[in-house]
Amino acid sequence: MPQKPGTPFTLEVHPRIPRRLARLEELADDLWYSWHRHARSLFARIDRSLWEAVGHSPKAFLRSVDERRLEDAAGDPAFLHDLDRTLLSYDAYREPSSASEARALRGDDLVAYFCAEFGFHEGLPIYSGGLGILAGDHCKSASDMRLPFVAVGLLYRQGYFQQSVDADGRQHAIYTDSAFGDLPISPVVRDGGEIHVLVDLPGREVQLKLWQARVGRVVLYLLDTDLEANRPEDREIAHRLYGGDRTTRIEQEIVLGIGGVHAIEAMGLKPTIWHINEGHAAFLVLERVRRRVREGLDLASALEATAASTVFTTHTGVSAGHDHFTEEIVSRYFERYSRELGVSEDALLALGRAPGNGNFNMTALAVRGSRFQNGVSRIHGEVSAQLLKDLWPQVPPEENPLDYVTNGVHAPTFLAPEWKEIFDRKLGDDWRQRLGDSGLLDCIGELPDQVFWNLRQRVKSRLFHLVRNRVRAQHLRNGGSESHLDRLLRLADPDNPDVLTIGFGRRFATYKRATLLLENLERLRQIVGDPRRPVLILFSGKAHPADEPGKELLRRIVDVAAMPEFEGKILFVEGYGLHLSRRLVQGVDVWLNNPIYPMEASGTSGMKAAFNGVINLSVLDGWWAEGYRGDNGWAIKPASAQLDEQRRDREESRSLYELLEDKVLPLYYERKDLGYSPEWIKLARRSMLSMLPRFNSIRMVGEYVNKFYRAASQQGRIYSENGFEPARTVARWKERVRGAWPGVSLRRVDEPSNSLSFGEELLIEVAVGLNGLEPEDLVVELLLTREQRHLDPQAPPERHAFTTGEAVAQGEQRYTLRLAPGLCGKLEYRIRAYPYHRLLTHRFELGLLLWV
Repeated sequence: MPQKPGTPFTLEVHPRIPRRLARLEELADDLWYSWHRHARSLFARIDRSLWEAVGHSPKAFLRSVDERRLEDAAGDPAFLHDLDRTLLSYDAYREPSSASEARALRGDDLVAYFCAEFGFHEGLPIYSGGLGILAGDHCKSASDMRLPFVAVGLLYRQGYFQQSVDADGRQHAIYTDSAFGDLPISPVVRDGGEIHVLVDLPGREVQLKLWQARVGRVVLYLLDTDLEANRPEDREIAHRLYGGDRTTRIEQEIVLGIGGVHAIEAMGLKPTIWHINEGHAAFLVLERVRRRVREGLDLASALEATAASTVFTTHTGVSAGHDHFTEEIVSRYFERYSRELGVSEDALLALGRAPGNGNFNMTALAVRGSRFQNGVSRIHGEVSAQLLKDLWPQVPPEENPLDYVTNGVHAPTFLAPEWKEIFDRKLGDDWRQRLGDSGLLDCIGELPDQVFWNLRQRVKSRLFHLVRNRVRAQHLRNGGSESHLDRLLRLADPDNPDVLTIGFGRRFATYKRATLLLENLERLRQIVGDPRRPVLILFSGKAHPADEPGKELLRRIVDVAAMPEFEGKILFVEGYGLHLSRRLVQGVDVWLNNPIYPMEASGTSGMKAAFNGVINLSVLDGWWAEGYRGDNGWAIKPASAQLDEQRRDREESRSLYELLEDKVLPLYYERKDLGYSPEWIKLARRSMLSMLPRFNSIRMVGEYVNKFYRAASQQGRIYSENGFEPARTVARWKERVRGAWPGVSLRRVDEPSNSLSFGEELLIEVAVGLNGLEPEDLVVELLLTREQRHLDPQAPPERHAFTTGEAVAQGEQRYTLRLAPGLCGKLEYRIRAYPYHRLLTHRFELGLLLWV
């Protein structure tokens, strides 16, 4: 586009890095280590004002800093001493595992982790929220644990939007293109040239350029479509995170899933474990299946070989949150796949069909293309098992293959610098890998109350500095007066931060109920209106640009904050992102979370807050249902599911107000003559001590290793033996079982007895009509429980397997069990049969089950 006369040309002049500081660039390019406390302090010492101006981005800092500043640092012995010490620590962290070091996985294993977004730091804006932050923490912990691990994602020119809020509370989305040269990434180069791969789209091929980002020991490969060789519309595919229409969305997911497999191959990598983190990347299943078919397998066998080594994690708690496309659009994009797989279009589409829904569902594809599936908390695992139950139609939801691993957060990333300094000094540098060790965190309990309190006040003071800067800029931009700022910010005083501060920061989805605290304004006015016990409530968060109800919640908060009785007591802080969220979870006193039960898949912000001595006040949903133990925070019990929406909100907001009135405010301001509340500090310590060992991402990734990664590696190897003969065997067996199962019958042969003396045996016999199956093709078992299961609903039933007896007339097979119950009292038992093969990953993966 022609520019106006007089428009200036732009020129970027980069400083020369002195030789003695050359390795600063290496630190700046590492997404894990460059955020380490010591590395950050080095950049800040060179030019603190520029460091803060560039958003604490080392790469941008080194491209912009005055060369004289670098020369001064290169001549400063104290700076060079600290740089050498930091580099020693960095090199020790990155050194390869020794041969004698215990390995979590086999030496030839490799995990390939696919996700649509990754949130490591605001300096690489390719994330929108919780999914990306979780993926970033997963990578950091994989690095900390020295796992063989690579990640694959998309490189967006525009990440999620930047937010501004006008005087009327209207949210405005601002998109800016990233300058890749300022990001901690570099092109992947081999033999002097960049690596490009191709993906097929209807009527054309699209080139993808490979970039890489280092995350400690882990490499993240990013796929870029913005290349001159591509059509203008194809250059836009990965331009904006979650942008565009359904066509853009399916093309992004093709690039991620299929292009990601091509990228892995181009790098010469051979993963033994494939992890699909949410359904966006599920098309990788089709590409891996296509490669197996090219090697001579039929579709069913190729699917078994692919699924055996694949892990799928779902993060949504509602069916509408699962990505789906019309079958028409999928047919258009995958017509070539049908031909190459040698199957009908309908057979291909069936891989993504969810019962009762005519669309192609990415979650259904991911489930069918994996043998290890999980939700991200105990409750979410139960909810997801219910949501996806039709994929295993005859199996009770509580027994289907969907497991769970509760999310965790990367403690070093979200702990305040003051806490990290204490841990470094008292525990040594390796505390980051030992958070689960018994007694490791005793130093928290040993801190004197006054020291604990002063540390928390310093962290809060830093938060208030940020809040004041953000609110001031927002207020003046919207035409507000300087004089009114004093009224707005009188409680957010960095010099006197001793005010009970409640924080709420997250995505403004309606189910998260940002406005629940505003349900009864008269009652809230009484809570915040006592000048002897001041309260400051900080709200922050973004609504999706297309989410009008979410944006209306935000506007409601701004409206209430402007009412005279709430002015300066409720603040909405715009520009929610990683930088602001870290300050919030580190600095507030109480972290508020009040989602609609059971829609919170996990939530991690409350974990981050608890790590910093903040006390949670939350609905018992997601992670908090596992973290709350009665003495480490406050819990809002979900109202009855039978209540309508308005009644539910009234009931739960009443519980929230009562907790604030009866527990939170009295405890915080129970000072006596000490200037702080000893009981508050005791509760804050319990919050830290109970959460840090359980909800850190080292524990989370360790569970993925123990529950899924090892097993996926083993199953993948077994299924690939002898030219994939086990995969062929299982595929043929499943086809035979599915064909026969509608004709399989199960009946009891013996006369049931309803009483027995303890120690006696009860002979139980059933006859199974096999309909052409072999006796060893199925298991018959008895489930024994107490009649009054409500007394201990979590107690698993006793499982007793029948043995094969003689054949019965008319094609039936007898199975017998001599039951000697180990329980007394009123018992109940049920008898069932299901298919069995020794090579199955999960006993119910076929979803077939018969009951007597």
